Amino acid sequence: MISIVIPVLNEGEAIIARLQSLFQRHAVDQCIVVDASEVEAFEDIRGKVFATFPDQKLNYIAANTKGRGAQMNVGAASSDGSILLFLHADTRLPKGALKQIHRGVKAGWHWGRFDVLFDQGSWPFRMIASMMNWRSRKTGIATGDQAMFMTRAAFDLVGGFEEIDLMEDIAMSKNLKTIGAPLCLDMTVRTAARRWQQKGVFRTVLLMWCLRLAYWLGVSPTRLARWYR
Repeated sequence: MISIVIPVLNEGEAIIARLQSLFQRHAVDQCIVVDASEVEAFEDIRGKVFATFPDQKLNYIAANTKGRGAQMNVGAASSDGSILLFLHADTRLPKGALKQIHRGVKAGWHWGRFDVLFDQGSWPFRMIASMMNWRSRKTGIATGDQAMFMTRAAFDLVGGFEEIDLMEDIAMSKNLKTIGAPLCLDMTVRTAARRWQQKGVFRTVLLMWCLRLAYWLGVSPTRLARWYR
């Protein structure tokens, strides 16, 4: 059984369309949305989500604190699956993705991720995605945009996600690599390019490189998060 955990913040009713796409395209065992929005907004969207999906295996819960690491830990603690798939709200899984995860785990892999494409097809975004996938294969480091998955045993063994302000996906990858290399699926998830478009493609690329370098040099995730915003 795969439990899909989706951390969200201020997504509003957009999460309904994204869940609709997920349920239409995939036979979902369990989906847990962990929302870090303010209480009033959370209660409003939670009611609309349950009204829209009354028959789905769906739980919509509030986060204790903001931050994807903390949210994903809350979702994992509320889940029942022996496999955990952590999915960003603006990332779409390809057809057959859940079957491939099952096959990988059955073959002995403890964790893995997908290749990624952006929802914009222009050459800068194709180039960025290719670089991300190449780097991930070379380093064994995955990002949240690549839809990380892992067995519950692996998740528990490394103590879950570090509850830090940024780079929780990088930290998780480093910890999981102590168990084994990732399964790098060449099936592609599609993720939104909205932040890259808002901030500027090349400016965002430079920022990401600087953030990663600073993280490896020991700069605190709290400071990195301030730079990221």
